[in-house]
Formats: sequence, C-alpha cells, structure tokens
Amino acid sequence: MKKLLPLLLLFICPCLIQTAKSQTTVTFNAKDGVTITADWYEVSDTLPWIILFHQAGYSRGEYKDVIKRFHKLGYNCLAVDLRSGKEVNGVVNQTALDAQKKGKDTEYLDAEQDIIAAIDYLYTKVNEPVVILGSSYSASLCLKVAIGNPGVERVVAYSPGEYFGKKLKLKDAIKKLDKPVYVGCSAEEKPACEDLMKDVMTGDKIVFAPGSGGKHGSSALWKSNPNYYDYWISLMMFLDRG
Repeated sequence: MKKLLPLLLLFICPCLIQTAKSQTTVTFNAKDGVTITADWYEVSDTLPWIILFHQAGYSRGEYKDVIKRFHKLGYNCLAVDLRSGKEVNGVVNQTALDAQKKGKDTEYLDAEQDIIAAIDYLYTKVNEPVVILGSSYSASLCLKVAIGNPGVERVVAYSPGEYFGKKLKLKDAIKKLDKPVYVGCSAEEKPACEDLMKDVMTGDKIVFAPGSGGKHGSSALWKSNPNYYDYWISLMMFLDRG
C-alpha cells in the first residue's frame, strides 16, 4: 500500500502534483551535427531523471500532459525531439526541422544517435545514470542503446517492435540487455512484445498490457486512454522497485 499511495494521491488530489522549478528549452548536438531540441523540467536537483522519447510522426509534445505525473512520482524530466517525427499536441519537432535543413536522413534508425546524444548530455549534467523511456520506434531504440551504457539505469519501452525492416533485427540486437526493463503495450501487442523480450539477458523485466484494449506507444499514459490508470500503476511499481 505504501508503494501505491503516491499514485493514488496523484489521481485523487491533482492539486498535490509538484511543478518544475525550472522549465526551459535546451539544445545539444548529435554526432553528425544535427541540433537536438529538448524541454528541461526540473523539480529538484535531489531527484533522479527520466528522458522521454516520442513515437513516429510526433515530437516532445507527446509528454506535454503527463510531465507533472512523472514529477509526482519523483522524477525530473527531459523531453526530447528526435529527428524522425513531426508534431503532436501543438508542439513542432525542432530536431526534425534542423535535420531536414542540414540534409540529414530522418529514418527511424537515424534517430539512434539522437537518443545516445541525449543520454550523454544528461548523464554529463547530473553525473548519475538515468531512466530512459521510449514510445514505439524510439522504445525499440532505447532497448538497443541501453546495452552496456553507463548513463542508463533502467528502460521503459512502450510498444517496442521490429520497425526497421532488413536494417535491424531488434530481437537479436537486444539479447545482451542487462538493465531492468518495463515494456508497456496494448493487449493486442502483448504476444509480440513477450516474444521480443523472451531472450533478453536481464532477469528484471516486465511486459504489461491491460486485460483488453489499451493503446500503442506512450499515449497509453494519456488521460484520454480508458486504461491509463492501470498503466500508471504498473509503471509506478516498476520504478519504485529501485
């Protein structure tokens, strides 16, 4: 019950949700020179960090309405625009615009270097491993880049899958993943996600889906999703395990 209390308060008493003392836009560079744009939300320099990556066609705006809920769970947040994406919730993907302006490729795999750059940027700033959270194609990339990465403490992956055609077989690429992993997905996606994760090295892995329905990607955490409460409860239990 102690583990559930913070989240119960989150839903019952929205007024208790903490707000960031610092909300600003930051930029840093990928290996190929693309300028990456991210929103920096800091509640306290004593709290751990989570980096939030969006799904295909989206932007850092995917997390616009859930940032405060992560704050309530005790996390500062960095929401990142990846070069493969466009716009969501009124937030335009600035990294994608810069990549296009510089003539860089913007396929899913091209965004891997953006994720690595974001991890390196934050790890250098806070000097401790962080949680990374991906949505759809970025969830797949998060599973891959976390392997052996000292900047990653654990991975949250919403609806990862084989999105890269012949360029990458994800199931083979993530076998040596040694970090705690939480996979969230819809009920329809669960068999594929379980198959994807079955050979992963880590002994600390969860694949969660509601009994029926659900959503693709991290929109599962949006309040508009009828199952959002179940997703938040399961995620909180994973993050709280330490």
